[in-house]
Amino acid sequence: MRRFLHVEVSGGIVLLVATVAALVWANLPGDSYTDFWHSEVTLDVAGFEVHEDLLGWVNDGLMAVFFFIVGLEIKREWEVGELVDRRAALLPAVGALGGMVVPALIFVAITAGGDNANGWGIPMATDIAFALGIIALVGNRVPSPLKVFLLTLAIVDDIGAIVVIAVFYNESLDWGWLALAAGLIATTYFLKRIRVWYLPVYVILAGGTWLAMLESGVHATLAGVILGVITPTHALNSDMTREQVEATMTDPALDQTTQAVEAARLINESVPVGSRLIRSIHPWTSFVIIPIFALANAGIELSGDALSDAASSSVTIGIAAGLVIGKIVGIGGAVFIAVRLGVSRLPGGATMTQMFGVCAVAGIGFTVSLFISNLAYEDEAILSQAQIGVLAASIIAAVIGATILTRAAPPDPPPPT
Repeated sequence: MRRFLHVEVSGGIVLLVATVAALVWANLPGDSYTDFWHSEVTLDVAGFEVHEDLLGWVNDGLMAVFFFIVGLEIKREWEVGELVDRRAALLPAVGALGGMVVPALIFVAITAGGDNANGWGIPMATDIAFALGIIALVGNRVPSPLKVFLLTLAIVDDIGAIVVIAVFYNESLDWGWLALAAGLIATTYFLKRIRVWYLPVYVILAGGTWLAMLESGVHATLAGVILGVITPTHALNSDMTREQVEATMTDPALDQTTQAVEAARLINESVPVGSRLIRSIHPWTSFVIIPIFALANAGIELSGDALSDAASSSVTIGIAAGLVIGKIVGIGGAVFIAVRLGVSRLPGGATMTQMFGVCAVAGIGFTVSLFISNLAYEDEAILSQAQIGVLAASIIAAVIGATILTRAAPPDPPPPT
């Protein structure tokens, strides 16, 4: 958990740098930003061609790896992590539900009667990297159990976002390609069950599943989520001991190379595949993939006309109100009711004021909000207004959350030396 939080917080700093770079680049004279990200790139596999611009490869391709890590983390937390204790997971789950429903309702109410209400999923998201970055700036004023609450809430929030993307933000379906994707997923699961662990096979199956999802009309990133969820989170050999490894390394019946290979196999099988993948891929998603996504998607034009149009746009106002007000009211209200009814209790050492500070920080929707914006709107003008709403709301939510948390309680005294 500490390692995961550290990577997310550090990745949030890189994400912030990439966001600023995108904003500066997009507002330079000329169209270099737009021209670059809309450059066409074709992938040719055995005569089958996939045409996407660079922006599409980032959003459909690289983000599939990000959602693979999301799927892995959801599976791990559900089976061996914070969500194992269903009663302990109840409070963040209830909070996440309120934090998704209320922002969506606020957006729909503000855009009611218009043609742009399709963006109701945008204010539902929470950007865990930026949110944890703000928590880190506040320091030891936030109890550790409250940080775990935020992380667990974000995981449940990710589940909600995945469902919304899968059900509501897809193109017309091609059932042939969808059947192929289902077949490849079933094959992957079957090979896992019969303990086939040859990595190239799974890489090929994953690539085929992604391509089939892309062509089916279901968003390709969902392939990453599904493959993450079916990845094992329990060790293949949980009974492995040091003595077994030492016996293998000194087995006179084996040559030195075989001893090393067999010992490495024993050690690898004692660590869950999902944990190994998170440990190896998570830094790449936090430090490379998500910053590239921000560089490709956060290039928002901040000209006077664009800001003026956004200020009077129901889309911009709906997103900003949903993220800033909706998260505080939705998460905070749900948590308050659950605590008052005795269904659950606040995380250890946390006050209700601190809880509302965390609710405000959860209004930083950035990464997934921008992602859903691209799915919801094809019109460039409306998309720009949505992006400005996400950016403005994330800044406001960060300031409000940091202010509440800073003033909520004095820092904990340092541990005795």
